[in-house]
Amino acid sequence: MRDKNVPAGGYQVQVLDRVVAILDSFQNEKAQLGVTELSKKLGLHKSTVHRLLEALRSYRLIAQDSENEKYSLGLKLFELGNCAVASIDIHKNSMPVLKQLVAATGETAHLCILDDKQVLYLEKFESERTLRIPSRVGQRNPSHCTAVGKALLAFLPEELNSLCKTKALKRSTENTITDPVKLRQELASVRRQGFALDNEEIELGLRCVAAPVRDYGGRVIAAISIAGPSFRITEEKFAPLAESVTRAASALSEKMGYQDIAEPAGRNGHSLRAIHLPGGTERRKDSRRAGQSMKFVDPGVSGSIAKLR
Repeated sequence: MRDKNVPAGGYQVQVLDRVVAILDSFQNEKAQLGVTELSKKLGLHKSTVHRLLEALRSYRLIAQDSENEKYSLGLKLFELGNCAVASIDIHKNSMPVLKQLVAATGETAHLCILDDKQVLYLEKFESERTLRIPSRVGQRNPSHCTAVGKALLAFLPEELNSLCKTKALKRSTENTITDPVKLRQELASVRRQGFALDNEEIELGLRCVAAPVRDYGGRVIAAISIAGPSFRITEEKFAPLAESVTRAASALSEKMGYQDIAEPAGRNGHSLRAIHLPGGTERRKDSRRAGQSMKFVDPGVSGSIAKLR
């Protein structure tokens, strides 16, 4: 299938278009296809399909089963695919995404990974606001009390199990989750929501929102976050900020080769219906069409913002 983002130019190479159509036919299909099946699928004469298949086979782009004589994708494609994956640079791909996220939110954006149970900051795009959160590339923070850490731990069970072997996690503020059981409960909510929160859990006055980044195979490899003072990241701004961060994480995941038919949290106003808060409470969004403002109802909670994790 031709990439719609790439101009086709003033002409098309018919043979190349047919070759790509043959290779595309093996997506979401049986592992093997015969000449007759491909001929009917593509609307091409069987002799044309056979000739193209044999040419592809000579380059190891297509393989043929010696018993049933059907064709399948060749190992050369696997080799080329690995080369393409190896060329994907998360550092380079992340910077335009982080820049757009800062423009959308006005807060400093980070790209982080999990390393030895800690969060490691790989990239940073600074907000232009006078009051900014102090951070630097190469900095490390605990994973259990940061939004990026929770966004990563929620999807990396081995890392989480290793961390939770500790009987008590280190407390940084009164909001820090130090009980491994409660942390697992919190991360279950992160998996459902698709994003994580740090509500002054690592430092009083600081709030963060983060979402996971996936690679071509769907594995969580990093997390994107925004961080800002609690007087700016308020209850009223939480929903749009969470949506912006999940969209940014989805955009970077696409750049890393990940394809997902599911929409990011909050798109079209469908996903951010219930936002997990500490103590098992949920902040529910009124059902409304895309483009309308989001309002939250939290029975039994009044006054200042409830703890957002």
